[in-house]
Amino acid sequence: MIIDLNSDLGEGCGSDADLMPLVTSANICCGFHAGDSSTAHAALKLAAQHGVKVGAHPGYADRANFGRLELSLGKDAILELCLYQVGALAGLARSVGIPLRYFKPHGALYNQAFHDDAVARPIAKAAGILQMPVMGLPGSRLEVFCQAGAGFIAEGFADRRYRPDGTLVPRTEPDAFVHDVEEAVTQADWLLRDRGIRSLCVHGDNPQTLTFVRGLRDAFTRRGISIQAFA
Repeated sequence: MIIDLNSDLGEGCGSDADLMPLVTSANICCGFHAGDSSTAHAALKLAAQHGVKVGAHPGYADRANFGRLELSLGKDAILELCLYQVGALAGLARSVGIPLRYFKPHGALYNQAFHDDAVARPIAKAAGILQMPVMGLPGSRLEVFCQAGAGFIAEGFADRRYRPDGTLVPRTEPDAFVHDVEEAVTQADWLLRDRGIRSLCVHGDNPQTLTFVRGLRDAFTRRGISIQAFA
């Protein structure tokens, strides 16, 4: 069994240098919900140094809420949001000699695209224009639209709990997070076998992320699960 381990980096949280050698894919913040061009460029340099595959991580321009507050934007605004951010990061990636392989919406944009066609469609349209697959939750409307276009990468989360419909338990609710490594590994096994995920995420803004990722890697190795990039 093979798993790609990814993390959202370049957000200015201070853990990129420690996390980058431990992951196989990195979702680099585009500077709207957090970070800036400097943190993005630094993260891309680290990825190039460690041979980590990279994708863009565009989100709402809402720093006060770290891009995690649902907004109501029109389809053109969402399309432009994705094209502008991913395009800018692609230029930075080119400057360090690595390609962007995919993009993954951030926070509220990601979660809204699970069930809302008005959000999922323009994201998928951006993917078609960029000729780049999108990473998201399996069973989502985003998956439906992207599978017919540039492609879709099913993602699961090691550090978040799930609702029965396949969405994530909101951060505002009790017991939204997984803190125990063994529970996370069991959840990863379920996501691989039953949900068909190709990549497993651990959030880079969690203060315990470094310890958590190291524990995950050790547990995967003991179980014979190979950690490598999905593409």
